[in-house]
Amino acid sequence: MSDTRSLPVLESAVVPCCPPLTERPLSAEEAERTAKMFKALGDPVRLRLFSAVASHEGGEACVCDISDVGVSQPTVSHHLKKLREAGLLTSERRGTWVYYRVEPSVLAAMGQLLSAA
Repeated sequence: MSDTRSLPVLESAVVPCCPPLTERPLSAEEAERTAKMFKALGDPVRLRLFSAVASHEGGEACVCDISDVGVSQPTVSHHLKKLREAGLLTSERRGTWVYYRVEPSVLAAMGQLLSAA
């Protein structure tokens, strides 16, 4: 014979401890774009490069100013290419140097995703 007990009934109007993190679930397209963005930032060197560009005075940085991240110049170029392909950075060649700038919509999208509602 089993021991049957009733569980206490919780109030029907229980207030959640925390507000939802976003106002709605991501669409498939938004999730794909966001995953690509965070995958690109999942590498510590790329995250440092992105941070260096984002925090650089004037909103843009020459590759010559941000390449001191402990890896070779070709590796820096590879990581910057990955950040561009993910839509996180834009670049412009001026003479022999390439200048990078954070895509403005990226910071807004990241802020919206990471901030509490």
